[in-house]
Amino acid sequence: MTKEREKSLAKLCTVLGVELKDYVLLDRALTHPSHVCDSGEENNQRLEFLGDAVVDLIMGEYLYEHFPRKPEGELTRMRAALVCETSLANAAKRVDLGRYLLLGKGEINNGGAKRSSNLADAWEAVMAAIYLTASIEQVKPIMLKFLEPEMELVFKGFYGDYKTQLQEIVQRNPDSLIEYKIVSEKGPDHDKEFTAQVFVNSQLKGEGTGKTKKEAEQNAALYYLQKIGEAGE
Repeated sequence: MTKEREKSLAKLCTVLGVELKDYVLLDRALTHPSHVCDSGEENNQRLEFLGDAVVDLIMGEYLYEHFPRKPEGELTRMRAALVCETSLANAAKRVDLGRYLLLGKGEINNGGAKRSSNLADAWEAVMAAIYLTASIEQVKPIMLKFLEPEMELVFKGFYGDYKTQLQEIVQRNPDSLIEYKIVSEKGPDHDKEFTAQVFVNSQLKGEGTGKTKKEAEQNAALYYLQKIGEAGE
C-alpha cells in the first residue's frame, strides 16, 4: 500500500470517526472485484458477506431495544428498510465513499464509483473491516450517525411500500397522474441494476436504482417523498 493510499484512508477514518491500528482490511473493503481482475489483489466480497451480518445485527439490536412493544414482523420490516441497498448507498454517499473505491478501468468508465450497488456493498465491507480491526462497538456509532435520515423515516412509519404512500399523496388532487418508467438497465443477468424515474403529470419528479425494476420504482418514489418533505430529510 502506498503512502498516498494510507493518507487517503486515514482521511476516511477521520470522516467516519474511527481510529484503526492498520488499514489493510479497510483497503481490501474498498477494492472492487473489477480492480482485482486488473491487479490480482484480494477483493471486498468476503468482507461484504461479513458486513451484511454486522449491519443486520447492529440495526436489529437497536430496534429491539428502542421499540419493545413492536412485534417481530414489524421489526423485520423496519430493519429491512434500514439495511436495504438504497439506505446503505445513501450512508456511503454521505462520507463520499465512492472516491476511495479501487475499481477496474471498465467499471470506472461505466460510472462505478457512483453506482448504488457498489456503494452499498463497499459500506458493508467497510463495516466488517472496522469490526475486525477495531470492534463492533466502533461500528455502532458510525451506523447510527450516517443512517440517521433513514432511521428518521422508519421511525415515522415510512418503510416498505413507498409507491403506495406516494400514490395516496398525489391523489389528494384527483386530476393528478403518476407513472413510472424504467430508463436504464445495466450489468449481467445475475447482477442487474435498473434505474426508474417517477413522473407526476408528465413532469419528472424523482429517480431511483435497484436490483429489480420494482425496487428501482420504490426507490424513485422514496426519493420524491423525501424531496417534498413527506418522508423526512
